[in-house]
Amino acid sequence: MSDAPATGHGAIVVGAGRMGRAHAEAWAACGVPVRWVVSPRRRPDLAAPGARWATSLDEALDDPGADLVSICTPTPTHTDLAVQALAAGRSVLLEKPIALTIADAERVADAAARAPGVLMVAHVVRFFPGYAALAERVAAGSVGRPRAVLASRLSAAPAWAEWLADETRSGGMIVDFAIHDVDQANAYLGDPVAVTAVRTPGDGFGAPAAITVEYASGGVAQLLAVADLPAGAAFRTTLEVVGDGGTDTVADVPGDAFAAQARYFLECVERGAEPARSPVAAAIEALRVCLAARESAQAGARVVLDRRDA
Repeated sequence: MSDAPATGHGAIVVGAGRMGRAHAEAWAACGVPVRWVVSPRRRPDLAAPGARWATSLDEALDDPGADLVSICTPTPTHTDLAVQALAAGRSVLLEKPIALTIADAERVADAAARAPGVLMVAHVVRFFPGYAALAERVAAGSVGRPRAVLASRLSAAPAWAEWLADETRSGGMIVDFAIHDVDQANAYLGDPVAVTAVRTPGDGFGAPAAITVEYASGGVAQLLAVADLPAGAAFRTTLEVVGDGGTDTVADVPGDAFAAQARYFLECVERGAEPARSPVAAAIEALRVCLAARESAQAGARVVLDRRDA
């Protein structure tokens, strides 16, 4: 399987679960064939009709026509898989969170700095049309200087992956779910300096968490995340940016965020450019805040971020 695809690119999708299906569909929308799917089990609903299946990444990396790797596996596997793919000269679209520890996140970033390919962490909310349009308006001055972010993210309990309920594997709801809004707040308000988080009592993955993040700019973010609503409850998000010149909010704009993310990543690969719309450093910073928020919720205390390793 060495012939180059007609588009000039071919993809490997590692993981055949919910995110693996989303990435496969995104590559199909971009006209990039998925040449390999790496998974211990075959999933007939994956949008990769011409793909070969493998149980390890090594076999797929032997194919020189597969230059793009989507890593869509449980978070504990991210570091080793990303480092392996980058070392093999591939460009990597890595599902969020980048890792479960700052040390592992920095290991991935260091591997990317040494590799010829491009690494982008898939913080897909940055590519949701409403969120992207809000970012453009705020950058153009719609609120003046941003001073506060208010966000909520509400969902039914995730039933698609049992491993999410194991905090040692997922990082828990704050690290896996609330990280989207932490990433958004960081993008608007700058360098985070302290975090206070409170979680209501509850079992499982998604008991409500309220997170307050303080910023060096004097800004503040207040974020609510709930992921244990009854089955069938509608998924809802809100985001409001408050500045010294007014407020602006996310509007519901239709569009395929996963395809937009894949197209942007592909543009970066073709230009050999760092992904400015979703920087690796931002993914690490979002993880840093979420780890501090989890620590705060567990300890019942405000946590000051250690900037020595930032």
